[in-house]
Amino acid sequence: MVSSVPRADGIAPERSPALRLLVALPALNEERTVGDVVRRVPRDLAGVSSVEVLVVDDGSSDATAARAEEAGARVIRHSTSRGVGSAFHTALSYGIDGGADLIVSIDADGQFDPADIPALIEPVLSGKADFSTASRFIDPSLAPDMPWIKRWGNRVMSRLISRLAGQKFYDVSCGMRCYSREAALQLHLLARFTYTQEVVLNLAFKQLRIVEVPIRVRGEREFGKSRVAGNIWRYGLRTAQIIFRSYRDYHPLRFFGGIALVLMVPALGLAGFLLVHYISSGQFSPHKWAGFTAFGLVGLAVMMVHMGVIGDMQSRQRAYLEEILYRQRSETRPGRAPE
Repeated sequence: MVSSVPRADGIAPERSPALRLLVALPALNEERTVGDVVRRVPRDLAGVSSVEVLVVDDGSSDATAARAEEAGARVIRHSTSRGVGSAFHTALSYGIDGGADLIVSIDADGQFDPADIPALIEPVLSGKADFSTASRFIDPSLAPDMPWIKRWGNRVMSRLISRLAGQKFYDVSCGMRCYSREAALQLHLLARFTYTQEVVLNLAFKQLRIVEVPIRVRGEREFGKSRVAGNIWRYGLRTAQIIFRSYRDYHPLRFFGGIALVLMVPALGLAGFLLVHYISSGQFSPHKWAGFTAFGLVGLAVMMVHMGVIGDMQSRQRAYLEEILYRQRSETRPGRAPE
């Protein structure tokens, strides 16, 4: 398993014998599998006093909600499909408001085995992590069979997230995860379509401890088509947008400073070319265009630096607002106990 940078306070969460666990399943038209997944969720776990299963029905047109209720899950319905990110938001809010100490997210399509939940939550229960995620690729012997394009896309995305977060990740797209209450309180997400990569960046930027747990996962769905990764190119584009915005918002000086540096390199090259030409010929013609272009690029670079400074100020304001929201969430006592 791979862990991230330790929390800034250096204090591991205490292990309690009476922790409450919420297992959340975002679902859209999963009537064939959701009931079986709900029934297979283990209810007797060491270190956990109660287990509640929640299915967030994201506007299904089939009997997903009915099958989930029949299997014993609590169901929250969205009147229309808002996206898997919004469904996760609903589950997260439900868990925080209900006083859950651990929140496990797992897909309702049967690709994950609920019997692996004990292994998934162990790093959080033992105080080794604030957030744990199933990893399909950290152990090559457990890698699932899947189309090469999806495997390649996961590898590229994991490398990009690793570079931005400053730590090594093997799988940043897996939907089976465990959040400590601390991690859940710290999360502030904006994406509606997908949320998996944004979660990793959000928590890594906040210096929470992240652990990958090697788990065997089915490579392809038994029924239907994934609504998130069904179109790999659209999925990649939307994911890239999320990563782009996350890095811009959390590291604006690096982001805009990098753009400024890219602009300055050709500007200096053109200025140097024009200077050499002037020294050798005594005139700027016929290469005045190089000077104007260099001047324009320098102007754009200066604008990027200014945007980085402004973005850094806004980033600090965001951090203050998130801290206020975190404290409000932490101090609010839950009005509903998980059943």
